[in-house]
Amino acid sequence: TEILIEYGGETLQGPAYGPTSHSAAGSSTPSSSSAFRHVVPSRQIVERQPRMLDFRVEYRDRNVDVVLEDSSTVGDIKRILENELQIPASKMLLKGWKTGDVDDSTVLKTLHLPKNNSLYVLTPDLPLPSSSHSGALQESLNQNFMLLVTHREVQREYNLNFSGSSTIQEVKRNVYDLTSWPPSATDDSMTLAVSGLTFPCHRLTVGRRSSPVQTREQSEEQCTDVHMVSDSDGDDFEDATEFGVDDGEMFGVASSALRKSPMMPENAENEGDALLQFTAEFSSRYGDCHPVYFIGSLEAAFQEAFYGKARDRKLLAIYLHHDESVLTNVFCSQMLCAESIVSYLSQNFITWAWDMTKEANRARFLTMCTRHFGSVVAQTIRTQKTDQFPLFLIIMGKRSSNEVLNVIQGNTTVDELMMRLMAAMEIFSAQQQEDIKDEDEREARENVKREQDEAYRISLEADRAKREAQEREMAEQFRLEQIRKEQEEEREAIRLSLEQSLPPEPKEESTESVSKLRIRTPSGEFFERRFLASSKLQVVFDFVASKGYPWEEYKLLGTFPRRDVTQLDPNKSLLEVKLYPQETLFLEAKE
Repeated sequence: TEILIEYGGETLQGPAYGPTSHSAAGSSTPSSSSAFRHVVPSRQIVERQPRMLDFRVEYRDRNVDVVLEDSSTVGDIKRILENELQIPASKMLLKGWKTGDVDDSTVLKTLHLPKNNSLYVLTPDLPLPSSSHSGALQESLNQNFMLLVTHREVQREYNLNFSGSSTIQEVKRNVYDLTSWPPSATDDSMTLAVSGLTFPCHRLTVGRRSSPVQTREQSEEQCTDVHMVSDSDGDDFEDATEFGVDDGEMFGVASSALRKSPMMPENAENEGDALLQFTAEFSSRYGDCHPVYFIGSLEAAFQEAFYGKARDRKLLAIYLHHDESVLTNVFCSQMLCAESIVSYLSQNFITWAWDMTKEANRARFLTMCTRHFGSVVAQTIRTQKTDQFPLFLIIMGKRSSNEVLNVIQGNTTVDELMMRLMAAMEIFSAQQQEDIKDEDEREARENVKREQDEAYRISLEADRAKREAQEREMAEQFRLEQIRKEQEEEREAIRLSLEQSLPPEPKEESTESVSKLRIRTPSGEFFERRFLASSKLQVVFDFVASKGYPWEEYKLLGTFPRRDVTQLDPNKSLLEVKLYPQETLFLEAKE
């Protein structure tokens, strides 16, 4: 079944069911809802199949699923969220874009987004829900309570933020001894929203219990609950089970198991092994939904975050843990493990962690800090007191140095932490765009240089090949010339030998029969000689060869009749071959 809805001049088409129902009051599971954009008419589907994008948008304790086409704009998402969240679109800050901030007119297609996306809505201009509007229980559960906790011994005040859905027992797990609790808070399972706390702030006092002296093992065995006292009207109440601490312990987790397992070994030789134990212990304390900590040395984390290609670089987040700080458990469980923070850190940061509880580990990190960030940053961290931990350092690699953009203390809220992370990302994105531009220009120059070098190399190869070919040709010519000279010398020697072996030319007045031969060369020249008619034809061949026309290369032709004299028997006399008394012959090169 499908429903067609007229909305803003467009026809919306979607399944015949609305957004999924929100979770019941008091539930810790975030509520989800769905919103659908219009389906393209069938004739358009034939022309171009639209690409649908899925968005999960988180706002406080709610998740809204939005599905729309990539031809939609950012403003379309805000209008859908306006109907779902009942928040004016003009008051929304829609964050989480991987390409940086965008405006309402930006078309989603131009952002080149993946199929599934996660976004976050921030409303800095809207105040938190007022207690005067807390008529409904669900609204009270969504409120944030600030607990002003005073440490009596040192007159120190801490501001802790808890949602209205948190229980008293959950607060007790984060603070050892709370007083000034309202008389209505008689059940540890009671939520803050219904416990009678003053909204938005309520003042509490934390102090050392006066209890009999006992061993640490006895104290840890009895460590199952927290003593709660209310001073609002003079009535006090206590839990059934007493809770004791030794002289050195004021705050912390009320679990003996966590006390027995440190986050990190004190003298770990390998930072990677220390981080493995840190991650395992963090998961056992706060669950599996936490930032993905980089396993390796701080130098390796730098390499991973800063020294790749400019497009692949990320910010480095360093989480400094301290078990003895009252803020640690609240920060870890409520801020650092929030789904929005975990997702944002995973997409944009390399997260590295270190435990500052043990003095040896603290000194080791300060040494690393001085080496990588300088003495000023190291001194800033050194002067941080225990109850100012945990710390969250945001580091940006800037060319040859590492710049600390922000030092976030543990006393913060999820929204404030997200805003500060996003502010750091905006600074980083601007720097990254410059780095990408510089890297592209450098790569372009290097490509041009490589092309020029390659062309030069090819030119050198061509010149070398040409030179080698010329040298081979000259060598071949020289060899052929040598052969030719040798042949000419050989032929000249043969010619001289034949010339010397010829019988003398008979005189005209000789009494013997004389044959006069006139021989025409291929060049048109003539030479004449007299031979005895009784001389053999071979004598004529030798005479012609002595003039440079060996009979192996030339044939001697008669005119009338035309005949090849060289085919005759050379032992016959001139008279026998009818070359008497005179004859004109022609020399012709053999084929």
